[in-house]
Amino acid sequence: MRAKAKYRKVVQPLESGFSLIELLIVVAIILIIAAIAIPSLLRSRIAANQAAAVENVRTISTASVVYNTTWGNGYPPALSSMGGTGTTATCDQANLLDPILSTAPYTKSGYVFAYTGQTAVTKPGGCGSPGFLDYLVTAVPKNENITGIQSFCSAEPGVIHFDITGNTAASETACDALPSLQ
Repeated sequence: MRAKAKYRKVVQPLESGFSLIELLIVVAIILIIAAIAIPSLLRSRIAANQAAAVENVRTISTASVVYNTTWGNGYPPALSSMGGTGTTATCDQANLLDPILSTAPYTKSGYVFAYTGQTAVTKPGGCGSPGFLDYLVTAVPKNENITGIQSFCSAEPGVIHFDITGNTAASETACDALPSLQ
């Protein structure tokens, strides 16, 4: 009798993984999705920065009015005098603003803030610097078309104005000539 020979089946291993073409197609799809999503993300970030800038200009204007009524020194002499971290408020450190806004370089949410007084008053005793009869607050994008597009300003009446070109309002009159936010 003849013995049956046992044959082994040779199984070739299945190739696993992606081919180069499949990988390139996936990368191309991801790049297309990113090209669609990134501009929307940047526009959303700019809109958020601009909304924050408007709110910060409003906060500075409100703090200026509170300073004026509290200390009898007119409107504040500088942004730094509206800040402070101590427990006792003074006309030099009124504790009315967030330290980020009241400390140089006065930058928050992609905008640079500036505060200038227009007409000095006689300073009362106890105050280091005289305040002003009127003021101008400005907010300009730190990197135009990246952190923001529009600039904002507010003067003594507290109305917030905007400039679509992103330029800084040079004076209270220039600020008042700009369109106001509704």
